[in-house]
Amino acid sequence: MNQSPPEDDRLAGLPPRSRIAELILGSRPHRDTFAGWQHYRARRGQLMPPAALTLAQWKTTPLPRRSDYDLYRRLTNVNLPLQATPMHDKVTELIQLRLDGNTMKQDDPTLAGVLVSGWGGYGKTAAVCSSVAAFEDQWRDLHSSLIPGSIPGTRDVHAPVVYVSTPVTATPKSLCASILGFFRAEVRKSATFPELVRLVADSFHDHGVKALVLDDISRLRMHRADDQDVLDLIRAFMSMDVTVILSGVNIPGTGLLREAKWDKKTAQWILPPLEATRIHGREVTQTEHRFELVEIDRFRYTTPRQIRAFVSHLRGIEAHLRLLNGKPGMLTDGTMPEYLMRRTGGVVGLLGRLIEDGAQLAMNTQQETLSETLLDGIVLRRDDPDQPPDEPAIPAEPPAAPQAPATSEKTVPRKRRPRNTVFDDHGPQAEAAG
Repeated sequence: MNQSPPEDDRLAGLPPRSRIAELILGSRPHRDTFAGWQHYRARRGQLMPPAALTLAQWKTTPLPRRSDYDLYRRLTNVNLPLQATPMHDKVTELIQLRLDGNTMKQDDPTLAGVLVSGWGGYGKTAAVCSSVAAFEDQWRDLHSSLIPGSIPGTRDVHAPVVYVSTPVTATPKSLCASILGFFRAEVRKSATFPELVRLVADSFHDHGVKALVLDDISRLRMHRADDQDVLDLIRAFMSMDVTVILSGVNIPGTGLLREAKWDKKTAQWILPPLEATRIHGREVTQTEHRFELVEIDRFRYTTPRQIRAFVSHLRGIEAHLRLLNGKPGMLTDGTMPEYLMRRTGGVVGLLGRLIEDGAQLAMNTQQETLSETLLDGIVLRRDDPDQPPDEPAIPAEPPAAPQAPATSEKTVPRKRRPRNTVFDDHGPQAEAAG
């Protein structure tokens, strides 16, 4: 006869209540500071779910530990793990190739950069941050957490990666200040722009920076002269032995870095020369073509391969959830995958929000499982019939070039009627000649 394991064995991996309270109530530094980035890098993916208990096992657990268990599984259910997806893998592969190659270059004066574009909720920031954090782990292991060629007697921190959010209404000086603020460096209010650029260059060198991530880059608008100058400054960073990685919403559509066109033959975005350079009277340089654009898409549900990828993602979420009546197939059996795809459109952020809210609702109502009926009670942005769905990040077919309407041989173009010049004033010289 099978007996349930002792309570101490079932909850052996459950943290004490003080640790659970620390995870929930503890403050986290902002990721756009050195301390905040290191906090993220060191702790990403470390939140492990507690042991899965059935409803019967939960009822036999002492009340104090039962309360701790419920609190910890709530924390677990709203922190879904970052999983490898086809979209995430595409971004990771490009960033890894670019960083691995650029950090080994010896004489290249300008390093190629990466653009990561996608719509809101597609997981751009999560994909970029996890990729560069993994690079920093490898880079620190390679250098044993020491700055190569550091100056004796200094205490510069080693920061292979700098993560900064693009300032709202950015200017070249505010961008420099944000980068220096990553290190909490003191900057004089009277510092000139050349001084700030020199401080940034020195910080990159002294701290061993190899990757600069500028998130929310789509805040820039090219109709503003300051934003055009910011873009020039970003390209200048590429000559400081730093790989620049830009992330933003719908970069090709915003015209941020030129109005890109989708090339079906090469299956990539083609960036034409930047119009803004004409304003400053400079010709297009080789730096203009040093960015490679990668789109992060949402899940699709058309081909068998796409369906398998989506179901595999749901299976990973299902294994992470802790619901007392949850069972294998809760998210993958029957019509649930189609339901989740219909509700979220395959957008990773919306899918996570729907499932996280559903898990909380399942605990609050004591249903302890996810069903279509329960999830129907949760409102998402896509449920608004007046809200159009996101456009595909990569069009299936490039837009056809507009063609002039066919004209028959008998069709004669209309001549524009000449302007009446009877009342024109031709000046005194014309009167004298008359």
